[in-house]
Amino acid sequence: MTIPAAGTYLLDPAHKRIGFLARHMMVSPVRGEFGEATARIVVAEDPLASSVTATIRTASISTGNADRDVHLSSVDFLDVENYPTLEYRSTGIKWQPVDDPIFYWARLRNSGLSRRSVPGNIPDSRNRTSGRFLLTGDLTVKEITRQVDLQVEFGGARRDPYGQDIFGFSATAEIDREDYGLLWNVVLESGGVLVGKKVQIEIAGEAIRQP
Repeated sequence: MTIPAAGTYLLDPAHKRIGFLARHMMVSPVRGEFGEATARIVVAEDPLASSVTATIRTASISTGNADRDVHLSSVDFLDVENYPTLEYRSTGIKWQPVDDPIFYWARLRNSGLSRRSVPGNIPDSRNRTSGRFLLTGDLTVKEITRQVDLQVEFGGARRDPYGQDIFGFSATAEIDREDYGLLWNVVLESGGVLVGKKVQIEIAGEAIRQP
């Protein structure tokens, strides 16, 4: 893969999505996003020593429903008046080699090994180049900080038509909103709750190298 040049990169406001997904009444997914967010990514000479800090404006939440957005902004959830931002700061990064059985069996078939082959000669299934990384960090919501590990997919690096060095990425994670004091809910007569406790984080974007 092409590693981005070392330096400081900022999230491109025109090419980003800071999204999330939660369950409504235990059956249907509801997606939303935060429209205003900034991120500073420092790519080190050793890529695994790189770091990320990000700030998200809570009042920029949008789920496509005005009443729901007002409720999510209230003291029942994000309390945007008293807690205007969410903060994320990375603490470490690890490369994740590909460990997909389909690649393992393809290599095994092409290796000429038989069932009688010595087990130690079976090819390693994890020696493919991978753009997947585990980004460990701390997420702060309403002054409560918990560790959140992001599964990051590196999209590639190149120079754009304006002469800027950029790279793309996507990331996912799952959090329990109750870990951050977001406890509001309604118990359903049929069982379960109105709003799911687990929240999927969905991030995608481009970062631009600064002069």
